[in-house]
Amino acid sequence: MPLLYTIGKLTVGPAMRLAFRPTVEGLEHIPASGGAIFAGNHLSVADELFLGTVVPRHLAFWAKSEYFTGTSLKGRFSRFVLTGLGAIPVERAGGRAALAAFDAAIPALKGGDLVVVYPEGTRSPDGRLYRGRTGAVRLAIAAGVPIIPVGMIGTEKVQPIGARVPRPFTGKITIRFGKPLDFTDRPDDRLSLRKLTDEMMGEIQKLTGQEYVSRYAPPRAHPPVAGEPGAV
Repeated sequence: MPLLYTIGKLTVGPAMRLAFRPTVEGLEHIPASGGAIFAGNHLSVADELFLGTVVPRHLAFWAKSEYFTGTSLKGRFSRFVLTGLGAIPVERAGGRAALAAFDAAIPALKGGDLVVVYPEGTRSPDGRLYRGRTGAVRLAIAAGVPIIPVGMIGTEKVQPIGARVPRPFTGKITIRFGKPLDFTDRPDDRLSLRKLTDEMMGEIQKLTGQEYVSRYAPPRAHPPVAGEPGAV
Protein backbone atom coordinates (compact mmCIF):
# COMPACT_ATOMS: atom_id res chain seq x y z
CA MET A 1 0.00 0.00 0.00
CA PRO A 2 1.49 3.43 -0.94
CA LEU A 3 2.83 5.40 2.02
CA LEU A 4 0.50 8.40 1.67
CA TYR A 5 -2.48 6.07 1.32
CA THR A 6 -1.42 4.30 4.52
CA ILE A 7 -1.14 7.64 6.32
CA GLY A 8 -4.63 8.55 5.10
CA LYS A 9 -6.00 5.23 6.36
CA LEU A 10 -4.57 5.97 9.80
CA THR A 11 -5.74 9.61 9.96
CA VAL A 12 -8.58 10.50 7.58
CA GLY A 13 -10.15 7.04 7.88
CA PRO A 14 -10.79 7.14 11.64
CA ALA A 15 -12.02 10.76 11.38
CA MET A 16 -14.53 9.77 8.70
CA ARG A 17 -15.77 6.84 10.76
CA LEU A 18 -16.17 9.03 13.84
CA ALA A 19 -17.93 11.87 12.03
CA PHE A 20 -20.26 9.82 9.81
CA ARG A 21 -20.46 6.32 11.36
CA PRO A 22 -21.10 4.56 8.05
CA THR A 23 -22.89 1.20 8.10
CA VAL A 24 -21.01 -1.39 6.04
CA GLU A 25 -22.48 -4.62 4.69
CA GLY A 26 -20.84 -7.39 2.66
CA LEU A 27 -17.18 -6.85 3.53
CA GLU A 28 -16.79 -10.62 3.26
CA HIS A 29 -17.14 -10.24 -0.52
CA ILE A 30 -13.90 -8.24 -0.75
CA PRO A 31 -11.02 -10.61 -1.60
CA ALA A 32 -8.11 -10.62 0.83
CA SER A 33 -5.69 -10.58 -2.11
CA GLY A 34 -5.70 -10.38 -5.88
CA GLY A 35 -7.05 -7.79 -8.29
CA ALA A 36 -10.70 -6.78 -8.57
CA ILE A 37 -12.85 -3.94 -9.85
CA PHE A 38 -15.27 -2.09 -7.59
CA ALA A 39 -18.20 -0.94 -9.73
CA GLY A 40 -20.71 1.25 -7.94
CA ASN A 41 -23.37 3.88 -8.22
CA HIS A 42 -22.14 7.45 -7.97
CA LEU A 43 -24.06 9.97 -5.90
CA SER A 44 -21.35 12.26 -4.53
CA VAL A 45 -17.69 13.20 -4.65
CA ALA A 46 -17.62 11.78 -1.11
CA ASP A 47 -18.15 8.25 -2.49
CA GLU A 48 -14.39 7.86 -2.94
CA LEU A 49 -13.67 8.99 0.62
CA PHE A 50 -16.14 6.55 2.13
CA LEU A 51 -14.91 3.64 0.01
CA GLY A 52 -11.32 4.37 0.97
CA THR A 53 -12.38 4.53 4.61
CA VAL A 54 -14.13 1.17 4.81
CA VAL A 55 -12.15 -1.01 2.36
CA PRO A 56 -9.12 -2.44 4.20
CA ARG A 57 -6.98 -2.70 1.05
CA HIS A 58 -5.52 -0.06 -1.27
CA LEU A 59 -7.91 1.35 -3.86
CA ALA A 60 -6.60 2.85 -7.08
CA PHE A 61 -8.80 5.78 -8.09
CA TRP A 62 -8.74 7.71 -11.36
CA ALA A 63 -7.71 11.37 -11.53
CA LYS A 64 -7.62 13.75 -14.47
CA SER A 65 -4.19 13.98 -16.07
CA GLU A 66 -3.92 17.74 -15.44
CA TYR A 67 -3.33 16.95 -11.77
CA PHE A 68 -0.12 15.13 -12.73
CA THR A 69 1.35 17.73 -15.10
CA GLY A 70 1.13 21.09 -13.29
CA THR A 71 4.40 23.02 -12.92
CA SER A 72 3.30 25.52 -10.25
CA LEU A 73 3.80 24.85 -6.55
CA LYS A 74 0.18 23.71 -6.34
CA GLY A 75 0.63 21.51 -9.41
CA ARG A 76 3.76 19.86 -8.05
CA PHE A 77 2.05 19.25 -4.72
CA SER A 78 -0.98 17.72 -6.49
CA ARG A 79 1.30 15.42 -8.50
CA PHE A 80 3.17 14.39 -5.34
CA VAL A 81 -0.04 13.57 -3.47
CA LEU A 82 -1.80 11.69 -6.27
CA THR A 83 1.31 9.72 -7.20
CA GLY A 84 1.79 8.89 -3.52
CA LEU A 85 -1.80 7.67 -3.32
CA GLY A 86 -1.34 5.40 -6.33
CA ALA A 87 -3.90 7.23 -8.50
CA ILE A 88 -4.29 6.44 -12.21
CA PRO A 89 -4.13 9.46 -14.58
CA VAL A 90 -6.75 9.78 -17.31
CA GLU A 91 -7.32 12.25 -20.13
CA ARG A 92 -10.60 14.15 -19.90
CA ALA A 93 -10.71 14.26 -23.68
CA GLY A 94 -12.21 10.78 -23.64
CA GLY A 95 -12.05 8.44 -26.63
CA ARG A 96 -8.65 6.98 -27.47
CA ALA A 97 -6.89 9.27 -24.97
CA ALA A 98 -9.00 7.89 -22.11
CA LEU A 99 -8.21 4.34 -23.22
CA ALA A 100 -4.68 4.94 -21.95
CA ALA A 101 -6.11 4.92 -18.42
CA PHE A 102 -7.53 1.47 -19.03
CA ASP A 103 -4.15 0.36 -20.34
CA ALA A 104 -2.61 1.61 -17.08
CA ALA A 105 -5.26 -0.13 -14.98
CA ILE A 106 -4.74 -3.58 -16.51
CA PRO A 107 -1.22 -4.18 -15.08
CA ALA A 108 -2.37 -2.75 -11.74
CA LEU A 109 -5.24 -5.23 -11.62
CA LYS A 110 -3.09 -8.13 -12.78
CA GLY A 111 -0.60 -7.14 -10.09
CA GLY A 112 -3.27 -7.58 -7.43
CA ASP A 113 -4.57 -4.04 -6.96
CA LEU A 114 -8.18 -2.89 -6.59
CA VAL A 115 -9.56 -0.32 -9.05
CA VAL A 116 -12.74 1.73 -8.61
CA VAL A 117 -15.00 2.41 -11.60
CA TYR A 118 -18.32 4.30 -11.79
CA PRO A 119 -20.19 2.79 -14.76
CA GLU A 120 -22.78 5.58 -14.96
CA GLY A 121 -19.97 7.83 -16.23
CA THR A 122 -20.83 10.73 -13.92
CA ARG A 123 -22.61 11.48 -10.66
CA SER A 124 -26.36 10.94 -10.71
CA PRO A 125 -28.10 14.31 -11.06
CA ASP A 126 -31.25 13.21 -9.25
CA GLY A 127 -30.45 10.16 -7.12
CA ARG A 128 -31.62 7.62 -9.68
CA LEU A 129 -29.43 4.86 -11.14
CA TYR A 130 -28.66 5.42 -14.82
CA ARG A 131 -27.68 3.02 -17.57
CA GLY A 132 -24.14 1.74 -17.21
CA ARG A 133 -21.44 2.12 -19.81
CA THR A 134 -19.48 -0.95 -20.79
CA GLY A 135 -15.98 0.12 -19.72
CA ALA A 136 -15.98 -1.69 -16.37
CA VAL A 137 -16.89 -5.03 -17.90
CA ARG A 138 -14.43 -4.56 -20.75
CA LEU A 139 -11.69 -3.87 -18.21
CA ALA A 140 -12.62 -6.90 -16.10
CA ILE A 141 -12.46 -9.21 -19.11
CA ALA A 142 -9.15 -7.73 -20.30
CA ALA A 143 -7.52 -8.03 -16.86
CA GLY A 144 -9.14 -11.34 -15.91
CA VAL A 145 -10.48 -10.08 -12.57
CA PRO A 146 -13.93 -10.10 -10.91
CA ILE A 147 -16.24 -7.14 -10.50
CA ILE A 148 -17.53 -6.39 -7.00
CA PRO A 149 -20.83 -4.43 -7.13
CA VAL A 150 -20.98 -1.51 -4.70
CA GLY A 151 -24.05 0.31 -3.43
CA MET A 152 -23.63 3.75 -1.84
CA ILE A 153 -26.65 5.08 0.06
CA GLY A 154 -26.94 8.54 1.58
CA THR A 155 -23.72 10.16 0.34
CA GLU A 156 -25.63 12.72 -1.72
CA LYS A 157 -27.03 14.12 1.53
CA VAL A 158 -23.70 14.59 3.31
CA GLN A 159 -22.04 16.12 0.25
CA PRO A 160 -24.54 17.25 -2.41
CA ILE A 161 -23.34 18.30 -5.86
CA GLY A 162 -21.73 21.70 -5.38
CA ALA A 163 -20.74 21.21 -1.73
CA ARG A 164 -16.99 21.50 -1.18
CA VAL A 165 -16.66 19.06 1.74
CA PRO A 166 -18.78 16.36 3.41
CA ARG A 167 -21.01 17.65 6.22
CA PRO A 168 -21.11 15.50 9.38
CA PHE A 169 -24.38 14.51 11.03
CA THR A 170 -26.49 15.31 7.94
CA GLY A 171 -27.62 11.80 7.08
CA LYS A 172 -27.06 8.07 7.44
CA ILE A 173 -24.44 6.46 5.18
CA THR A 174 -24.72 2.82 4.13
CA ILE A 175 -22.16 1.03 1.94
CA ARG A 176 -23.02 -2.41 0.56
CA PHE A 177 -20.75 -4.83 -1.28
CA GLY A 178 -22.29 -7.55 -3.41
CA LYS A 179 -21.02 -10.96 -4.42
CA PRO A 180 -18.20 -10.83 -7.00
CA LEU A 181 -19.24 -11.16 -10.64
CA ASP A 182 -16.91 -13.38 -12.65
CA PHE A 183 -16.85 -12.32 -16.30
CA THR A 184 -13.48 -13.86 -17.15
CA ASP A 185 -13.33 -15.71 -20.47
CA ARG A 186 -16.62 -14.12 -21.53
CA PRO A 187 -16.90 -12.69 -25.07
CA ASP A 188 -16.11 -8.99 -25.41
CA ASP A 189 -18.09 -8.16 -28.52
CA ARG A 190 -20.43 -5.18 -28.34
CA LEU A 191 -23.64 -7.11 -27.66
CA SER A 192 -22.03 -9.28 -24.98
CA LEU A 193 -20.52 -6.28 -23.22
CA ARG A 194 -23.93 -4.60 -23.20
CA LYS A 195 -25.64 -7.67 -21.74
CA LEU A 196 -23.01 -8.17 -19.04
CA THR A 197 -23.07 -4.48 -18.14
CA ASP A 198 -26.85 -4.58 -17.73
CA GLU A 199 -26.41 -7.60 -15.46
CA MET A 200 -23.85 -5.71 -13.39
CA MET A 201 -26.11 -2.65 -13.09
CA GLY A 202 -28.93 -4.92 -11.95
CA GLU A 203 -26.75 -6.16 -9.11
CA ILE A 204 -25.88 -2.60 -8.12
CA GLN A 205 -29.58 -1.69 -8.12
CA LYS A 206 -30.32 -4.59 -5.78
CA LEU A 207 -27.85 -3.10 -3.31
CA THR A 208 -29.17 0.47 -3.49
CA GLY A 209 -32.88 0.15 -4.22
CA GLN A 210 -32.61 3.12 -6.60
CA GLU A 211 -35.06 3.72 -9.42
CA TYR A 212 -33.39 2.60 -12.65
CA VAL A 213 -33.27 4.81 -15.74
CA SER A 214 -32.62 2.95 -19.01
CA ARG A 215 -30.70 5.83 -20.58
CA TYR A 216 -27.29 7.35 -19.92
CA ALA A 217 -27.00 10.06 -17.29
CA PRO A 218 -26.94 13.57 -18.78
CA PRO A 219 -23.35 14.82 -19.15
CA ARG A 220 -21.93 17.35 -16.73
CA ALA A 221 -19.99 20.42 -17.75
CA HIS A 222 -16.94 18.28 -18.53
CA PRO A 223 -16.68 14.98 -20.44
CA PRO A 224 -16.83 11.89 -18.20
CA VAL A 225 -13.47 10.47 -17.22
CA ALA A 226 -12.54 6.87 -16.71
CA GLY A 227 -12.84 7.15 -12.96
CA GLU A 228 -16.38 8.11 -13.49
CA PRO A 229 -16.02 5.82 -16.43
CA GLY A 230 -17.92 3.84 -18.39
CA ALA A 231 -16.82 6.79 -20.39
CA VAL A 232 -14.85 4.33 -22.46
